[in-house]
Amino acid sequence: MKNASYIIRPENNTDVTGIRELNVLAFDNGENEASLVELIRESEQFVPKLSLVAAKEDGEIIGHILFSVIHLVTQHGTFPTIGLAPMAVKPDYQYSGIGSALVSEGIKACKDLGYEHVFVLGHPNFYPRFGFTPASQFGIKAPFPVPDEVFMALELKKGSLTALQGQIEYPPAFNAVS
Repeated sequence: MKNASYIIRPENNTDVTGIRELNVLAFDNGENEASLVELIRESEQFVPKLSLVAAKEDGEIIGHILFSVIHLVTQHGTFPTIGLAPMAVKPDYQYSGIGSALVSEGIKACKDLGYEHVFVLGHPNFYPRFGFTPASQFGIKAPFPVPDEVFMALELKKGSLTALQGQIEYPPAFNAVS
């Protein structure tokens, strides 16, 4: 494994190509993930402070995580919330703690911006270590059929999902690449 000395910071304009390359390398369907990031970046759901990169001293992007605005549709109305997707680490740097550091920093950034909850469709053996639990425990459904344990929620403010039963709605960017 390469030396993984890096910093985590919000993306900037010079990172766009590196983020695309990273997603193409990190996922089997990497073009889809790279396109998703770009479509979100161009949408009103994009929150610049919630697109974080792990960058080496020379500027190489070795990790990226994106949190963006999604919606929770309930019988009491529609509420903005945050979706975590995607998160990628360059193959040579995977399993070295970079993904965990990105998730932790991203959750902190979401809290700092005043968001109350985060949703993720992800690995049930990874995300629970950050406090994520199946969204079904809050009475919240994914917008598509997925196993219960992979669609998870995290309350950034305790009790913030109480009485908000409903279904998550992803913005059009997610449909364009699925």
